[in-house]
Amino acid sequence: MQQTVKAYGTPAADAPLREMTIPRRSVGAKDVEIEILYCGVCHSDLHTARNDWGGTVYPAVPGHEIVGRVVSVGSDVTCFAPGDIAAVGCLVDSCRTCKNCAQDLEQYCTNGFTGTYNGKDKHMPELRTYGGYSGKVVVDDHFVLKVPAGLDLAATAPLLCAGITTWSPLRHWKVGPGSTIAVVGLGGLGHMAIKLAKGLGAHVALFSRSESKTQDALDLGADRVVISTRQEEMDAVAGTFDVIIDTVPYVHDLNSYIKTLSASGTLVLVGFLGDLQPMLNTAPMVIGRKAISGSLIGGIAETQEMLDFCGEHNITADIELINMQDINDAYERMLKSDVRYRFVIDMASLKN
Repeated sequence: MQQTVKAYGTPAADAPLREMTIPRRSVGAKDVEIEILYCGVCHSDLHTARNDWGGTVYPAVPGHEIVGRVVSVGSDVTCFAPGDIAAVGCLVDSCRTCKNCAQDLEQYCTNGFTGTYNGKDKHMPELRTYGGYSGKVVVDDHFVLKVPAGLDLAATAPLLCAGITTWSPLRHWKVGPGSTIAVVGLGGLGHMAIKLAKGLGAHVALFSRSESKTQDALDLGADRVVISTRQEEMDAVAGTFDVIIDTVPYVHDLNSYIKTLSASGTLVLVGFLGDLQPMLNTAPMVIGRKAISGSLIGGIAETQEMLDFCGEHNITADIELINMQDINDAYERMLKSDVRYRFVIDMASLKN
């Protein structure tokens, strides 16, 4: 059985987002039904809506940074109850049986995870999944997260993507007290990387092409800013960083950053998908046992760990709250990097 829910989505790649009605499945035995209070706006939302990556099935309803209130639960659900504040991130299902799922790495499910939007919905095979730009969502309880008390709920929403995307590599490469890390790019991902790395006790630097970002980075907790277009500043940090979190979402030269890694250091790509240009010079990698890696969001257990850590340290995103009706303007502003640092939709506006 199905229910209908008000949402904002797009019927085509070249069409603006608009109000529409979408189907949601009825609550099953293992399901949690959530009234969505806030939904963060991610670059992935825009790319999917406009079919920049190919494969978008329309109508498409984006949104995978969801915070809301539980309104009902299935008969087999024991971890959530009506009235609880809960969250949903980038995943709403996976096979749960493969090697990676067994290690709580659902994001690397070898049989393919189900994305919160534009994924194959095993419960309604004739449809794709619809995201958080909507009034309600129904999700299997395994993929629902608990929101710690005391956090600003709107500013918590971006933790479900921008937060976990940067937390996962920080934890995997064991960043903590004594670590020296750098962040490339100061946007939705970059500002969370600084906050989380600082919360873990690391010494944190920002690489920026613009001196105008210096004070912003220091205000977020960075210990220093390195202007990457100034060769003398890059030379001064050669061999310095244990981990570099690279959040830049477009083609850029990695060679100058590799030189700033310490021996056995790793540069982790979390923002760019595609062919690297120019070609990598492997000499400093071989000579210094330096590595380039990638990282994709995080599993459910790791995401809960991140939320709990943020609750303990009062870490949330810096946001601009918008109405649902302003989403098309927000997309255009995102393309100009005109937001500090994440848009979040007040979903109460959808009821207007």
